[in-house]
This record gives sequence, C-alpha cells and structure tokens, in this order.
Amino acid sequence: MPSLVVEPPLAVVLSLPTHPVSAADEGSAPVQSPAVAAPAEIILGRAAAIGQGVNWLTLGVLVAFHVGALAAFFFFTWQRLVVMVALYVVAVNFGIGMCYHRLLTHRGYRVPKWLEYTLTVCGTLALEGGPIFWVSTHRLHHQKCDRPGDPHTPREGGWWSHIGWLLFGNALHAQTLLLSRYVPDLSRVRFHRWISKYHWIPLTVSGVLLFGLGWLTGGPRNAVGMLLWGAFLRVTLGLHATWLVNSATHMWGSRRFDTHDDSRNNLWVALVSGGEGWHNNHHAHPVSVRHGLAWYEVDFNYWGIWLLSKLGLAQKIQVASLDAKDPAPDNPA
Repeated sequence: MPSLVVEPPLAVVLSLPTHPVSAADEGSAPVQSPAVAAPAEIILGRAAAIGQGVNWLTLGVLVAFHVGALAAFFFFTWQRLVVMVALYVVAVNFGIGMCYHRLLTHRGYRVPKWLEYTLTVCGTLALEGGPIFWVSTHRLHHQKCDRPGDPHTPREGGWWSHIGWLLFGNALHAQTLLLSRYVPDLSRVRFHRWISKYHWIPLTVSGVLLFGLGWLTGGPRNAVGMLLWGAFLRVTLGLHATWLVNSATHMWGSRRFDTHDDSRNNLWVALVSGGEGWHNNHHAHPVSVRHGLAWYEVDFNYWGIWLLSKLGLAQKIQVASLDAKDPAPDNPA
C-alpha cells in the first residue's frame, strides 16, 4: 500500500460549513454577514447550468481570447515566444498548480502570507477567476466527483467537462458571500475577498505593460505582437491545459488507485500542466503536494514547492509516497 507521510486531510476539503465564516484572521477582517439564513447551497452540474442559459459575457471573453491566440501566429518572433513561455510558467505553474490548487485548495503546504498573496496574483493571470471561485469549485469537484453536482464531470459529456460548464449558468466569480460556505478559510481574509472580486485587474495591467514595453522596444507592430503572445495566446493555452485536467484525466489514462471516481493518470496532460495530469494519484491523496508519485512521473509544480522548502519559504509540506512492493493497491490509503 502507498504510505502517506502526511497529516490527516484537512476537514475543509471534505466538509462544507453550514454558515458564513465571520472570525477574523491574520491580515483579514470579519466577513459582514446579514442576520438571515446561511448562504444557499450552490447546485452545479449540466442540468442546473443549462437551465440558466448561456453566459454571454464568459462566451464573449473566451471567443476574443481564442481569436487573439490565432492572430498571434502572424506576429511570431523568438523574443515573443520566450515572453509567452515565461508568463505561462508564472500563471499556470506558480499561480494555478502551486498556489490555487496545492496551496489554497488542499493546504498541502504553508508559505509566508506575502508569498501566498504574490502567488495568488500569479494565479489571476491565468484568467481562471479569483481564488474564492477557483477553490470553491475545485472543492465541490472533490466532494461530488463524477456524481450529480460535480461542476465538470465527463459523465455529462467530454466537451461539457472541458469548456461547456463555463459557458452556461450564472457567473460566480465575484459572489464571495455566496461561496463563503465552501471556502471559510479564504473568505475571512480581506486580500482574498478583494482579489476574488477584482481578479481581472492583474491580467489587464500585464496586458498594458506588454503593449507599452513592446511599443518602446519595437514600435506598434511589436506592441501588438507582445500583447497577442504574452496575453492572448498564453492565456488560451493555459486555459486548455487546466481544462484538460477536468476532462481528459477523467477519460483517458491509467488508474493506479481504485478511487470512487473516474480519475486517471495522464502523461501528456501532466506535461502541459506542470504535473496536474497525475490525477488518479491526486484523487487518492488530495492533500499531498506531490502528484507524480513514481520517479518517472514528471511533476514540475511539486519541484517548485520543493525548491521553496529548500529556500526556507515552504513549511508543513504534505507528501505521499509509494510502497515499491505494492505500487498499485486495490484501495487507496
């Protein structure tokens, strides 16, 4: 059996509080709660979302970014490619994989507040919403994985799990009070409430900087090229990398653990997402910051957390390991 060198999984990942959190925390202020019933439970899934109609704002933004991504290929230079790759690592690896997922959602390790907030800003550059929306959605996914209420299960369609679930229903990105029951730890922190409401600001600022610096270093054509590569193409590729975790790793790949869902380990998704493709490993041991449990399972995001620990910036790291004598048990620990 794989042995876990971890503390018991945090209750917040497995249980949903029935009332808004109002206790103050370090660097936070109390959540102002009305003297009424707790926020209603959010009902997600294909039937509920489609019944609410198309989300035209989300659809319009995604169409615009995909059009910009295609246009970027007419403005290729090696310099712009390097800028895109660097910002991709910042947004997808540092922001989504290391921060939104393994730090904020599952609390698999701890970092100083200033670093947590910095990594959170990196996450907003991916255009995947603020931390309260992202974390609450992912915790719901683990709660109801591949069952009714899962926001993006392929059992309701592969295309639905990849992108369709975002195109229907009411946007919850700024609904911090409504989502507070699922993320009490984040909802009590003033910074996370603010950045969740204004998650679009860092990406907008980065776009302005890319355009401005591009203009200063190469004129208007370079400004457009930098914007298209550093923002539109980079964001679009990052979105699909994350969406592949929702879709592909619940349809294709191997299963080391007999979990109560359809999660799979998928190499090519792991490569484009920094290690998030070892999804069956993750669903078996969700608190572990190490998803690639075998030596050959590439996990860039874990290596980043490991590097932070060597620099003294990451502590209380939860790590699962395999038992070499029984690498594929019937039931996870």
